[in-house]
Amino acid sequence: MAAPAAFSVRPRRSALYLPASNARAIEKARTLPCDVAILDLEDSVAPEAKIAARALACEAVRLGGYGGRELVVRANGLDTPWGADDLAALSEAAPDAVLVPKMSTPADLAACRRALGDKVPLWAMIETARAVFALDALGGASADTGVTAWVVGANDLVKEMRCRPDAARTPLVASLSLAVLAARAYGIAILDGVYNDIPDLDGLARECRQGADLGFDGKSLIHPSHLDAANHIFTPELDAVAWARTVAKAFDSPENTGKGVLKVEGRMVERLHLAEARRLIAVAEAIAAREAASDSEV
Repeated sequence: MAAPAAFSVRPRRSALYLPASNARAIEKARTLPCDVAILDLEDSVAPEAKIAARALACEAVRLGGYGGRELVVRANGLDTPWGADDLAALSEAAPDAVLVPKMSTPADLAACRRALGDKVPLWAMIETARAVFALDALGGASADTGVTAWVVGANDLVKEMRCRPDAARTPLVASLSLAVLAARAYGIAILDGVYNDIPDLDGLARECRQGADLGFDGKSLIHPSHLDAANHIFTPELDAVAWARTVAKAFDSPENTGKGVLKVEGRMVERLHLAEARRLIAVAEAIAAREAASDSEV
């Protein structure tokens, strides 16, 4: 198995889908407090609007103006009439990444990489039953094909499973946890699926907390009203960051050089805790820098 890549500290707490067929939505994304803007050519665009939406998305990438937001375009699948042309066009436009749907096998990833070329990072949707049973293989293939993030497509998983999710997403928890484990094993960022009930902000917050508890880096979203909850809940808590700084400072002290275990404020701390502490500090600092940049854009 390939060694996990170094952790990414780029904030991806909130990844907002926007239909690329809607020029007003594309423009609005330049001002919204999302960490990631995903211009969607797939599910949210009608077949007759696909070609025009592709042109709008590529033009938005070329114009830029998204500040510190990561700009990602979700293409149609290669098994559709639009997928190959989407990837060819996006190879030229070069967004921050291209999100490809329904990746079920390493061969799927390899085909998308060939069609897209080498210069644009790939993101992959994990949203099929076959993908869940191939997570380890997909993780290895992701490392080989320049896939830097996975996005769970919970709605498609529900459809394939024919399950009945409750508020706790009980039928999906095993799949969600396995996806997080595989992503961590291969150093891939991973985002939770969308929350469908737009006005139910309490339910959204509950699901964001569940996703954070499971280990997701952030959540994909379908409405701007969901941004505040996702940004808040996927931001490391102040107490946790303060403790991480305490742990890092203890290990950095000259008298503790070479020690594998320390007693810090009455608690046993090992070097494995130091690695997580440094990651948490880096994530918190990246979020602070992202929010400072957003304030300067206003």
